[in-house]
Order: sequence, then structure tokens, then C-alpha cells
Amino acid sequence: MILMNTLQMPASLISRNLSAGRPVVAPEGNPSVTYQTAKRLLDIFGSLALILLLSPVLLTLLIVLTITTRGKPFFWQRRAGHLGKTFMMVKFRTMRLDADKIKHLVANESMGPVFKNRRDPRITRLGRILRKTSLDETPQLFHVLFGEMSLVGPRPLDVREVARFAPWQLRRLAVKPGLTCLWQVSGRSDIGFEEWSRMDLWYVRNQSLSTDLNLLWRTPMKVLGCKGAY
Repeated sequence: MILMNTLQMPASLISRNLSAGRPVVAPEGNPSVTYQTAKRLLDIFGSLALILLLSPVLLTLLIVLTITTRGKPFFWQRRAGHLGKTFMMVKFRTMRLDADKIKHLVANESMGPVFKNRRDPRITRLGRILRKTSLDETPQLFHVLFGEMSLVGPRPLDVREVARFAPWQLRRLAVKPGLTCLWQVSGRSDIGFEEWSRMDLWYVRNQSLSTDLNLLWRTPMKVLGCKGAY
């Protein structure tokens, strides 16, 4: 399938393709078979190791959240994945159950299409801890294991937010989304969306095993530092 240049694609067509789960950009990144094979093996064995290592934490959070959320410990949302193809991404629930219904009452502090509020009142007390430590994202290790995500790549965003991207920002979808990325180790939500997008495009242009390993190496300390996590 030959895709129209995203700079020429009407916004309405982009929105329809996203809604239907069809690609909205052409693939980019490092096409090397050697790299892609090594990256997939790293994803499989890395995610398996982390799932086993974190299994006591995952199980404890599952039990606590099941009790405190009336049996709804997970939050599912349709996200734009590789090339814009959508998938249902999971994370541990950090907001009250009616969060979407009262979203209009909360101000968006972000200058871009992504919704961010540093003191979002919908976030629970446990949810703030999970967000600060990024433990809410740990169920996504299963997306990595099954191939919908990678350990390293641009963070997958809500389809409704992606539909509002500037055409050049859609290129962040040209590689598989990931758990960590340059934005994740550089300040996260303290970074404006335009700069965030440019960081993701830097990764698209510089995708390599050494880049991936460097970002993975930097992630634990940045996550523990909790900078920009809210």
C-alpha cells in the first residue's frame, strides 16, 4: 500500500484512517534486518525478564487496585501504534472511575494536543504514586512481549490526540511505539509537545541498537528521579 504524503493528506482522511485502524504514515527508522531482529529479541527477553522481576509488585498492585477500584484495576484506551494502526493499550488505573465524564472540568495545561494537568484532581492518591514511579505503565510490558510495542520508541498516544497532530508530527508513528524514549529520560511532562515531537523524530532518524541500549540504560535513574511525572 502506497501512502499519501502526510503533508498532503487532508485532516479528515487522517482522522478516518485512525478511526479505522489504517496506516497514516509510511514506515521509517532503521530498516536493517539485523537491527530489527536484534531489537525484537531484546524486546522479548527484556520484557520477560522485567515481568518476572516485577511480578511480586504487579501482583500486589493488582490486588490493591482490584479492591480500591471496585474490581476495575486496569485502564484501557485506544492508542495509535506503528504507522497509526490502533491497539487497546493497558495501564494500571490511576484515576477515579468517572474520570472521562468530568474531564471537561479540568484545565489542560499543555500547549499541544496532549492533555496534561500537574494537579489533576481526578488522580487518586495511589494513582499519584504510581505515576511518579511509572509503575502504572508496567502492564505494557505485555504489549512489548506480544509485539504491539517495543522497549524503546515514541510513547503511544490517545487516537483522539493523534488526530489533532500537525502533519509533520505524525512521523513519530513511523516506528513502533515504546515504553521509554528520549522524552522519557529528558523531563517527560515538563517538556512541551512540540519539543517532545522533535525528540521522537530524532529517534526515528537515529534508530539503532546503540541508541536503544543508551536510552534503556538512562531510564531507571530518570524514572526514580520522578522528574516531570504527573
